[in-house]
Amino acid sequence: MVKDKCHLIEEYEANPFTMMIMPIKYESNTYSKIVEFEDELISPLKPIDIIKKSCEYFGSSFEGRREGTRQLIDITHKAPITIDPTNSIYFFPTTSPSRLQCIWISHEHVLSHKRAGAGSTLVTFRNKQIYTLPISYASFGNQLQRAALLQTKLMQRLEETERRFQYLWWSARLMKVSPKGSLYEQDAHFRRNPFE
Repeated sequence: MVKDKCHLIEEYEANPFTMMIMPIKYESNTYSKIVEFEDELISPLKPIDIIKKSCEYFGSSFEGRREGTRQLIDITHKAPITIDPTNSIYFFPTTSPSRLQCIWISHEHVLSHKRAGAGSTLVTFRNKQIYTLPISYASFGNQLQRAALLQTKLMQRLEETERRFQYLWWSARLMKVSPKGSLYEQDAHFRRNPFE
């Protein structure tokens, strides 16, 4: 049911304030309820469509992001995805993304979770809001760990790339031959004045 306090929007991309995107029934259609850190919104798009549009907004496709997850952590079923690594936007599904009842949750905003009964989990988000979600405690914990692993692996790759770039940059600077002296003297000069 669409609540009065929610704002209806046409366009939406997941962002650092997005905590959860869940399906809701509105008449005969499936809409999305978007729970942000300080707001709740309603979109006429299905959750999976918002996730796909968000991937495209940040320069990739949903299929490309799923393939990236497979390459990094070898997970294909109910795979978490990176929407925007620079802003730590990682989402995971509560069930198969092809199912209408799939809820997408931001890994970054999950504060804690605990068992709420058979097949449901009580999730506390960073803003202290609590939701009971239709996913078992074990499955939720597994999905949370997968998203954390994806984030860790991707950050390691980015840091490795940065280290390689710095090494190549320093190597190029040290290899320049100065008319003033030998490579050894130049090396000593750069160690004293690395930014000259």
